[in-house]
Amino acid sequence: MNGTDGLELPVDDDALPFDPDAVTVEDGDVFELLEPAVQEWWLEAFGEYVPENGGFFTPPQRGAIPNVYDGENTLICAPTGSGKTQASFCAIINELYRRDREAEDGLENAVYCLYVSPLKSLANDIHRNLEVPLEGIESIVDTRDGEPAMGEIRHAIRHGDTDDSERQRMLEETPHILNTTPETLAILLNSPKFREKLRTVEYVIVDEIHSLAAGKRGTHLSVSLERLEAMVDHDITRIGCSATVEPLEEVAEFLVGRKEPGGSSRGYDVVDARFAREFDIELECPTDDLINTSRDVVQDRFYRMLHDHIQDHTNTIVFTNTRSGAERVLHNLRERFDAYDEDNSGCHHGSLSKEVRQDIEQRLKAGRLDVVTSSTSLELGIDMPHVDLVVQVGSPKSVAALLQRVGRAGHRVGQTVTGRVVALDRDELLECAVMLKKAEEGFVDSVSIPENAQDVAAQHVYGMAIAEIRPESDVTGILRRAYPYRNYSDEKWESLCRYLTAEYAGLEEKNVYAKIWRDENDPPDGEHHHEAFPVGEPLIGKRGRLARVIYMTNIGTIPDSFSCDVYTRAGDEWVGQLDEDYLDTVEKGDVFVLGGDHFEYRYRRGSKVYVDRTSARPTVPSWYSERLPLSYDLGREILRFQGELLERYDAGGPPRVRAWLREFPLDDDSVRAIARLFEHQLRYAGPESVSTDARLAIEVVRDHEEYERHYYVHSAYGRKLNDGFSRLLAYRCAQAATANVRVAVADNGFVLSMPLNRKVDLEGIVDGLSADAVREDLRAAISGTDLLQRYFRINATRSLMILKRYKGYEKSASEQQVSSEMLLGFAEELDEFAVIEETYREILEDKLNVAELEAIVDAIDTGAITVERHLLDSPTPRAFGLATLSASDVVLAEDESEALQAFHEHVLEEIGDDPPN
Repeated sequence: MNGTDGLELPVDDDALPFDPDAVTVEDGDVFELLEPAVQEWWLEAFGEYVPENGGFFTPPQRGAIPNVYDGENTLICAPTGSGKTQASFCAIINELYRRDREAEDGLENAVYCLYVSPLKSLANDIHRNLEVPLEGIESIVDTRDGEPAMGEIRHAIRHGDTDDSERQRMLEETPHILNTTPETLAILLNSPKFREKLRTVEYVIVDEIHSLAAGKRGTHLSVSLERLEAMVDHDITRIGCSATVEPLEEVAEFLVGRKEPGGSSRGYDVVDARFAREFDIELECPTDDLINTSRDVVQDRFYRMLHDHIQDHTNTIVFTNTRSGAERVLHNLRERFDAYDEDNSGCHHGSLSKEVRQDIEQRLKAGRLDVVTSSTSLELGIDMPHVDLVVQVGSPKSVAALLQRVGRAGHRVGQTVTGRVVALDRDELLECAVMLKKAEEGFVDSVSIPENAQDVAAQHVYGMAIAEIRPESDVTGILRRAYPYRNYSDEKWESLCRYLTAEYAGLEEKNVYAKIWRDENDPPDGEHHHEAFPVGEPLIGKRGRLARVIYMTNIGTIPDSFSCDVYTRAGDEWVGQLDEDYLDTVEKGDVFVLGGDHFEYRYRRGSKVYVDRTSARPTVPSWYSERLPLSYDLGREILRFQGELLERYDAGGPPRVRAWLREFPLDDDSVRAIARLFEHQLRYAGPESVSTDARLAIEVVRDHEEYERHYYVHSAYGRKLNDGFSRLLAYRCAQAATANVRVAVADNGFVLSMPLNRKVDLEGIVDGLSADAVREDLRAAISGTDLLQRYFRINATRSLMILKRYKGYEKSASEQQVSSEMLLGFAEELDEFAVIEETYREILEDKLNVAELEAIVDAIDTGAITVERHLLDSPTPRAFGLATLSASDVVLAEDESEALQAFHEHVLEEIGDDPPN
């Protein structure tokens, strides 16, 4: 449509914030769906962007508003700042405004729309999406002659911190739009009074659905939505708002659920506007030689680059991969440059107080901060209209995370998103080069949705039994209509019920009591007859007088965690604390650094860890638990990249490789550094030493100083899969060599180390693996580990086997751990015990990527992936990072540089190059 011809606009042309004859409007039909007062407000608020949008709306709004208007389930997938949440609310506000005008008594005193978000801070930042339009439309209506006054469209926030008086007020004056979290929604569904207010819900908006779907909070929410759907007598329109995610269809099906158990998905439409914004992203490196350039010089150049970027932009966010990194970058900027102080720079991460975080958020939103450093806490949440640059230090580990973070810059469609990624080591340089190229090509990592989680099912079955006595088929039907339980078997259901009814002998003696009863409905003259149901119908109900209180005070999926005190075994001397997440990565015999000293891990009792002092090299870096793992999809792309690079090297040597790399979004130092890395690798050990998507390279290095043999396995599939793969091989090696096998895991591979006098045929062990035996072997490998103990505690607490809160007493996470350790041995002896089975399922499937590991083992089995083994005197350049994994601690930075240079000089001597001065 040229100009606005044929459109009846609510204001005169001369009052428009754009020239109606000079623009091409492509979405006049969408604009006409809105009520005149809503149209006028929209023009006032967003009319100035009509020329750059080519219409009244951004691409996600253009696609979503008609869908919501028609009541069609919709997944809106678009970058940060493209107006997707606004699209959802706009159509709903428009509908509520229309109904308010047409109904004699206005809107009912009930909830019409639920907005569910994973973060309380997101729910708090609804000013732009709700208050501003509602107040704007109301003021427009007030100025119109002859138009009746607009009734109030109420909205409120309800989460765990909402006080009692506010909750009571919501019963009396119910919000028409209610903002809440997944946990609070589950509680509301069991609140006798407020659940009645939910029977009118017609719309559910799930914000940041990509972050929910990948974890058990999303699983919990999906069942809550099915419980809500079962309560109402109409279809609910579900709207999911997602940043860049893949696969879209699976996330959409997760949002909408199934029509019937075992049936097809409910209908939906996907508004795919993932690439609605222009991106300007480049990889930078402070030097083309990260081995020989001194650490001080690298740091100086990095901070000079960062300072120049900040000075060239209005507001900059600097993302690091750890909280300590965020603190360190801010500290160094303030130390090195007079331009930064407490007034114009800040740090934001999850360990800071709520007040500090909110202060930073408000100042950033207002444009008063030149730079903010952060780990992951600013990925989601508030709009920051003044941010025009994002700098990512190190690899964000997935394309999705990169786009999510960089998308915080240029917070509007039409503005180019500017991002710079700075790599400070060679492994991350390679990782980031592939990541940026794949992002440019439109690649997105896939999200993995947990399935058949028994702990979440236990909570909801208990909740449904508490709400009312109901047929068992209703309960299983609700579960199986939720996407994560679409394949929930009868065997799993029976296993769950055996736990919930405390059918196992000895369970109640351990203070684990029945939560539900199951029984067929008696005849009218029987002891247990319920008139509402046919005789013989299997029914479910709650057990225990305190059931509702137990449920309300214990549900949720976010595990409590705690710090463990570390003591020496010899003198029972306290040497510090370790975060519990970190202990997931540590097994008996592992060496770590604490307070500058080296300790060997021996065992854990509750919240106490016992260690021995040692001079051995650390095997687990201190940052390990804080960093996100490389996505499996991106790992596979890195292996494909290495295969393509080998082809180009073979065709034309380093010049051909450099010419190819210049097609990537890299600066020149990055190009030269990557090309040199592979030139040295290939001249030193040949192309067979490089893993590709069709080859797994293993190098064996004898370390006579440490009297150890190291097996470097170049499986660049990401840390989750490598954690599983290394445990599997270490388990098999320990059986073959009857020796203690030490393991160190990274994103680009792992190291197995054992004494020199113990030798195994690792290549043969890998070749001998069977995909069918992977789960069984991996289960055996994690049996008896601290990892199993911790996850059993988390799942026992989620399953309400251990109660966090009971009769006014609250158990700390460390007390929960002690309780779980007392239960674990007993539980493991029970046949098909749901809580144990869920613990193993979560570790294998969600933490160790067992399905992907099975696929790789199968590919090795069929010959699609070949295994190449090399015996070497010193690690290859691609193994330097694995060889110095332990030295990534800040306290060992100098040791790391020395080790890298020693490895590097050995490589140069072997290939006949002179080491640089």
